Amino acid sequence: MRDAVIVEAVRTPVGKGKPNGSLAHVHPVELLAHTLRTLVERSGVDPALIDDVIGGTVDQVGEQAMNTTRYAVLSAGFPETVPATTVDRQCGSSQQAVHFAAQGVMSGAYDIVVACGVESMSRVPMWSNVPAGKDPFGPGVAARYPEGLVPQGISAELIAAKWSLSRAELDAFAVSSHQRAAAAWEAGRFDAEVAPLDGVSRDESLRPGTTAEILAGLKPAYYDPGFAERFPQIEWNVTAGNASPVNDGASAVLIMAGETAERLGLRPLARLHAFAVTGSDPLLMLTGVIPATEKVLRRAGLTVGDIDLFEVNEAFSSVVLAWRQETGADLAKVNVHGGAIALGHPLGASGTRLTTTLVHALRERGARYGLQTMCEAGGLANAMILEAVR
Repeated sequence: MRDAVIVEAVRTPVGKGKPNGSLAHVHPVELLAHTLRTLVERSGVDPALIDDVIGGTVDQVGEQAMNTTRYAVLSAGFPETVPATTVDRQCGSSQQAVHFAAQGVMSGAYDIVVACGVESMSRVPMWSNVPAGKDPFGPGVAARYPEGLVPQGISAELIAAKWSLSRAELDAFAVSSHQRAAAAWEAGRFDAEVAPLDGVSRDESLRPGTTAEILAGLKPAYYDPGFAERFPQIEWNVTAGNASPVNDGASAVLIMAGETAERLGLRPLARLHAFAVTGSDPLLMLTGVIPATEKVLRRAGLTVGDIDLFEVNEAFSSVVLAWRQETGADLAKVNVHGGAIALGHPLGASGTRLTTTLVHALRERGARYGLQTMCEAGGLANAMILEAVR
């Protein structure tokens, strides 16, 4: 079986997903097209050689409907012969695109493929794809979970309660995310991955002045008297400060066979080493990163101690801290340039955003192995291991 390598990875700056956000004026197709153009410009690869473009988008409705990835390919100026598809594994959609792309290369179905993602939460707000009064789950799910499923914020609270995570711990982790992201920007560590757009060159949600004292003043974001009665163990510690914001952004990685990279004279950033996906309790919903990490390490024949850098999506502080308790990972190696709490979480773009940050961090630090994992709505998770190519 052939190997699959990443030869280039880029992302837009991440804007606030609000009407006044720095990228709210940009159509989501154009956000993604910008990363695709930048990807081929920086790599020097002729886009006519690309076998497929696989993109992730969560709310596939309105301006993100009709296979957004295909129209981004056309807007980017790629030949009409380059195909594209859009996938949905919720927050892990573009990480799933990476899995599919790499697996296609490894199997021989592709030689060169792009994995990417986009979400404009200012223009297509979360849940826009579920009209008022419509049930996306169906009667079978209702019968299986008669007390009802819960929103992600309640899942985050349940995780905090189950793993005995205090408000101070959640806030401290969030402060660290902002501090690390600010330090990374100051040191120029994002320069190689970010493709400025329309005068926007920095991640807009980052708050360098964030402190534990400031976060301590925030009210619980998801308090609900009905859920408080149903789940008396919840202490209501999740706030807007220790959860990811809503955002706009796009990202893309260029994947090809190692032999193709050699033939084209391209130096790979990393080899895609192992993959795993898993399902978990849809009530807790966000804990799938724990078994997914165990599964991908087992498939790779590695241990947590073998991993030099981790990217664990910061949907909520409680998710990463519970994952850390169960895996024993060293937090000093986790999200070393900050995570989604500081950088933002444009849903469909986050998977390849994490990959982009991880491959550049591996090279910059001279590290060997990187592990990326993401929790996803419905009780799902993706995990993969990258190995730096020297």
